[in-house]
Amino acid sequence: MRRRHRRLTSSPELDITAFLNLMIVLVPVLLLGMVFSQVRMIELNFPGMESGQAPETEEFRLVVTLIPQGIEIADGDRGLIRVLPVGQEGQDFANLRQVLRQIKTRVPDKTDVVLEVGPDVDYQTLVTAMDTVRSYPAVVAASVVEGELFPDVSLMDAPEDRQLAVNASAESGEGA
Repeated sequence: MRRRHRRLTSSPELDITAFLNLMIVLVPVLLLGMVFSQVRMIELNFPGMESGQAPETEEFRLVVTLIPQGIEIADGDRGLIRVLPVGQEGQDFANLRQVLRQIKTRVPDKTDVVLEVGPDVDYQTLVTAMDTVRSYPAVVAASVVEGELFPDVSLMDAPEDRQLAVNASAESGEGA
């Protein structure tokens, strides 16, 4: 006599509780990790001029020179506006912001600035200078907002032998 084997007609149950427990732990950890890891980018918007086009002679061209000896603020065509030598705590970004705010009140439509950077200036100083020339903190209705200074930043290399205007004039006066 032959025996017939019966096949089970019901399918086995899939136990996914271990997988769900893993997801319950993993999802909040991933979400918390995303909040704390942010990538910050500074967008450089170069002042627009077509190639071959010359700037107008009456146009104010703001140039901020950043070298290890200090910061110079100048009009590219008319000359020096202000010199901020290095203080005890490094570069003087608070005074730079103050001078740029005064310039912005005189020329409110101006949005571009040329940031001339010396070869010995470290990256963090460059980023701090870019943040300083772009905006300033202002209090409006009991909350702090960012006021616009010169958001269109162009970068340029300063000559390697560049000295502050105060130092250069003092050295030339001593040699005479």
